[in-house]
Amino acid sequence: MWILCARYHKDGSEILVSQKRKNPRRLTPRECARLMGFEKPGEREFIIDVSDTQAYRQFGNVVVVPVVEAVARHMEPFIKGAVQTDKSTRRKMRAVA
Repeated sequence: MWILCARYHKDGSEILVSQKRKNPRRLTPRECARLMGFEKPGEREFIIDVSDTQAYRQFGNVVVVPVVEAVARHMEPFIKGAVQTDKSTRRKMRAVA
């Protein structure tokens, strides 16, 4: 699992990409967007219309999109069950009143 720190914009030392026979480099804002689930290869490009510094701050403060989607999928049956129970309870209360 990837974690981007909101302070990544300061020096980028938390996440460096190694390169053969070269110094390590920082992730680009585009790479950060992809790691956080905002863009998938082959899909429309996610527009980053802020400075790199602001982009690093924003991507460092997000919840990873695929994680939210997975949690929502697991919660869906329980939420639907609760809604059905609530509707059933309301019907019973109306019948009694």
